[in-house]
Amino acid sequence: MITLATDFGEPYPAAMKGVVARRTDADVTDIAHELPRQDPRAAAFWLRFVLPEFPPAVHCIVVDPGVGTDRKALVVRAGGHALVGPDNGVLFPPARALADGGDIEVFEVRVKDPASQTFHGRDVFAPVAADCHDVGIDDLHRLPALSPTREYADLAFPAPEVRDDGATAEVLVVDGFGNAVTNLAGTRVEGRDAVTVNGESVPVAPSYAHVGAGERLVTVGSHGQAELAVNRGRGDETFGLGPGDTVEFGW
Repeated sequence: MITLATDFGEPYPAAMKGVVARRTDADVTDIAHELPRQDPRAAAFWLRFVLPEFPPAVHCIVVDPGVGTDRKALVVRAGGHALVGPDNGVLFPPARALADGGDIEVFEVRVKDPASQTFHGRDVFAPVAADCHDVGIDDLHRLPALSPTREYADLAFPAPEVRDDGATAEVLVVDGFGNAVTNLAGTRVEGRDAVTVNGESVPVAPSYAHVGAGERLVTVGSHGQAELAVNRGRGDETFGLGPGDTVEFGW
């Protein structure tokens, strides 16, 4: 299987699929093509959550605000999977999730001049993903275009500052429902009746419908993080928060 995840919208992913189909008979699965635009950290968060649900596969990930620059192209092997994409850190949070404490191996891709300086998804990453599929994830070293490297851009999520009386956290992403997902582990709020959010008391509930329609809540999402939500509403708008904003929790 080859999976595709981009911030392209349409129709650009279709061109990537065409390239893959010309080179290999792999099954191609779309993860998402509406990832937050030009935001590798947000893409890494969602892919860290989604990719471990898949059997071993080649994952082609293109969220690439540095396209056309001298940033490298990488292949990362982790937990029986291969991740293909730009050297901007986006590959590493999902790779660590896939490796689950095991080793990660990183290869630099020797890239020929692409046809377009603005569409490396089609010209660079899709062909490499197809080649990785055909040679096999355990035999990536056989690909002449790949060479092991220890020099690459990593990406890590900021850690909250946790105290006895609360925590200073950050909104990492906002999902399509408006839930503001923070970097605070859900275990910090589970079991509490309420916490304060930027000075205002908010109930802690196991799911959205445990409060009335239009009411605010703090809950733990399926990703395991504390999130700020509104039952049948948008938490980002109601709390006035977006990615990168600080959240002061108190208990």
